[in-house]
Amino acid sequence: MAELQLTSPAFKHNESIPSQYTCDGDNVVPPLEISGVDPSAESLVLVMDDPDVPKSIRPDGMYDHWVKFNVPVGTLMIQEGKEPEGTSGLGTGGSLAYHGPCPPDREHRYFFKLYSLDTELALEEGATKKDVEAAMEGHIIQQAELLGLYKRK
Repeated sequence: MAELQLTSPAFKHNESIPSQYTCDGDNVVPPLEISGVDPSAESLVLVMDDPDVPKSIRPDGMYDHWVKFNVPVGTLMIQEGKEPEGTSGLGTGGSLAYHGPCPPDREHRYFFKLYSLDTELALEEGATKKDVEAAMEGHIIQQAELLGLYKRK
Protein backbone atom coordinates (compact mmCIF):
# COMPACT_ATOMS: atom_id res chain seq x y z
CA MET A 1 0.00 0.00 0.00
CA ALA A 2 1.29 3.45 -0.89
CA GLU A 3 1.89 5.91 1.90
CA LEU A 4 -0.60 8.75 2.06
CA GLN A 5 1.19 12.09 1.89
CA LEU A 6 0.14 15.68 2.41
CA THR A 7 2.64 18.35 1.40
CA SER A 8 2.65 22.02 0.45
CA PRO A 9 4.80 23.88 -2.06
CA ALA A 10 4.40 26.94 0.22
CA PHE A 11 6.06 25.48 3.34
CA LYS A 12 7.81 22.32 4.44
CA HIS A 13 6.82 20.04 7.32
CA ASN A 14 7.70 21.60 10.70
CA GLU A 15 8.56 24.98 9.14
CA SER A 16 6.86 28.39 9.17
CA ILE A 17 3.62 28.98 7.31
CA PRO A 18 3.97 32.11 5.12
CA SER A 19 1.93 35.02 6.48
CA GLN A 20 -0.28 35.26 3.36
CA TYR A 21 -2.10 32.12 4.63
CA THR A 22 -2.74 33.69 8.06
CA CYS A 23 -4.79 36.47 9.65
CA ASP A 24 -1.81 38.77 9.07
CA GLY A 25 -2.08 38.24 5.30
CA ASP A 26 -4.83 37.23 2.89
CA ASN A 27 -6.03 34.40 5.18
CA VAL A 28 -6.37 32.02 2.22
CA VAL A 29 -5.99 28.26 1.94
CA PRO A 30 -2.34 27.34 1.29
CA PRO A 31 -1.65 25.14 -1.72
CA LEU A 32 -1.68 21.49 -0.70
CA GLU A 33 -0.67 18.35 -2.58
CA ILE A 34 -2.08 14.90 -1.89
CA SER A 35 -0.49 11.64 -3.01
CA GLY A 36 -0.59 7.93 -2.22
CA VAL A 37 -4.36 7.65 -1.70
CA ASP A 38 -5.28 3.98 -1.34
CA PRO A 39 -7.33 2.77 -4.37
CA SER A 40 -10.01 1.39 -2.03
CA ALA A 41 -10.65 4.80 -0.43
CA GLU A 42 -14.12 6.31 -0.87
CA SER A 43 -13.49 9.80 0.53
CA LEU A 44 -10.93 12.09 2.14
CA VAL A 45 -11.14 14.22 5.28
CA LEU A 46 -8.98 17.28 5.88
CA VAL A 47 -8.69 18.96 9.28
CA MET A 48 -6.46 21.82 10.39
CA ASP A 49 -6.19 22.49 14.10
CA ASP A 50 -4.04 24.28 16.65
CA PRO A 51 -3.47 22.52 19.99
CA ASP A 52 -1.46 25.42 21.48
CA VAL A 53 -4.24 27.86 22.42
CA PRO A 54 -3.80 29.31 25.93
CA LYS A 55 -6.10 27.53 28.41
CA SER A 56 -7.29 30.97 29.56
CA ILE A 57 -8.81 31.46 26.09
CA ARG A 58 -10.02 27.89 25.43
CA PRO A 59 -10.00 25.42 28.34
CA ASP A 60 -9.30 22.48 25.99
CA GLY A 61 -6.38 24.35 24.39
CA MET A 62 -7.63 23.44 20.88
CA TYR A 63 -8.79 25.62 17.99
CA ASP A 64 -10.22 23.99 14.87
CA HIS A 65 -9.31 26.14 11.87
CA TRP A 66 -10.64 24.01 9.02
CA VAL A 67 -12.83 20.93 8.71
CA LYS A 68 -13.54 19.46 5.27
CA PHE A 69 -15.02 16.00 4.71
CA ASN A 70 -16.31 13.88 1.83
CA VAL A 71 -13.53 15.33 -0.30
CA PRO A 72 -13.31 13.33 -3.57
CA VAL A 73 -10.50 10.75 -3.56
CA GLY A 74 -9.28 12.08 -6.93
CA THR A 75 -8.26 15.37 -5.29
CA LEU A 76 -4.50 15.60 -5.80
CA MET A 77 -4.06 19.37 -5.48
CA ILE A 78 -5.81 22.02 -3.45
CA GLN A 79 -5.06 25.31 -5.12
CA GLU A 80 -4.01 28.37 -3.15
CA GLY A 81 -7.04 30.31 -2.02
CA LYS A 82 -9.52 27.62 -3.13
CA GLU A 83 -11.65 25.39 -0.94
CA PRO A 84 -11.57 21.81 -2.23
CA GLU A 85 -14.75 20.02 -3.27
CA GLY A 86 -16.46 18.28 -0.38
CA THR A 87 -18.56 19.18 2.62
CA SER A 88 -17.54 21.97 4.98
CA GLY A 89 -17.51 21.38 8.71
CA LEU A 90 -17.76 24.07 11.36
CA GLY A 91 -14.56 25.51 12.78
CA THR A 92 -14.15 26.83 16.32
CA GLY A 93 -14.62 30.41 15.12
CA GLY A 94 -18.02 29.56 13.63
CA SER A 95 -16.85 29.54 10.01
CA LEU A 96 -17.39 26.86 7.38
CA ALA A 97 -14.35 28.11 5.46
CA TYR A 98 -10.61 27.98 6.09
CA HIS A 99 -9.52 30.24 8.94
CA GLY A 100 -5.78 30.78 8.92
CA PRO A 101 -3.34 30.87 11.82
CA CYS A 102 -3.70 33.82 14.19
CA PRO A 103 -1.92 32.91 17.44
CA PRO A 104 -2.59 35.38 20.27
CA ASP A 105 0.62 34.88 22.21
CA ARG A 106 3.58 32.94 20.72
CA GLU A 107 4.49 30.47 18.00
CA HIS A 108 1.80 27.82 17.57
CA ARG A 109 1.74 24.49 15.76
CA TYR A 110 -0.85 23.98 13.03
CA PHE A 111 -1.60 20.38 12.13
CA PHE A 112 -3.03 19.72 8.68
CA LYS A 113 -4.43 16.18 9.01
CA LEU A 114 -5.51 14.12 6.01
CA TYR A 115 -7.43 10.86 6.25
CA SER A 116 -8.54 8.40 3.59
CA LEU A 117 -11.74 6.57 4.50
CA ASP A 118 -13.51 3.46 3.26
CA THR A 119 -16.82 5.37 3.15
CA GLU A 120 -18.37 8.80 2.77
CA LEU A 121 -19.58 10.36 6.00
CA ALA A 122 -23.33 10.71 6.51
CA LEU A 123 -22.99 14.15 8.07
CA GLU A 124 -24.49 17.48 7.12
CA GLU A 125 -22.57 20.65 6.33
CA GLY A 126 -21.60 22.34 9.58
CA ALA A 127 -20.65 19.15 11.43
CA THR A 128 -17.95 19.81 14.04
CA LYS A 129 -14.51 18.20 14.11
CA LYS A 130 -15.73 16.08 17.01
CA ASP A 131 -18.71 14.89 14.89
CA VAL A 132 -16.39 14.08 11.98
CA GLU A 133 -13.89 12.23 14.17
CA ALA A 134 -16.68 10.13 15.69
CA ALA A 135 -18.11 9.29 12.24
CA MET A 136 -14.62 8.36 10.93
CA GLU A 137 -14.04 5.83 13.69
CA GLY A 138 -13.49 2.39 12.20
CA HIS A 139 -13.32 3.79 8.66
CA ILE A 140 -9.78 5.24 8.46
CA ILE A 141 -7.59 3.49 5.88
CA GLN A 142 -4.66 5.93 5.96
CA GLN A 143 -3.65 9.17 7.55
CA ALA A 144 -1.01 11.80 6.94
CA GLU A 145 0.00 15.00 8.64
CA LEU A 146 1.65 18.25 7.64
CA LEU A 147 2.82 20.47 10.50
CA GLY A 148 3.21 24.20 9.99
CA LEU A 149 4.38 26.78 12.52
CA TYR A 150 3.35 30.41 12.86
CA LYS A 151 4.18 33.31 15.18
CA ARG A 152 2.79 36.80 14.66
CA LYS A 153 5.39 39.51 14.19
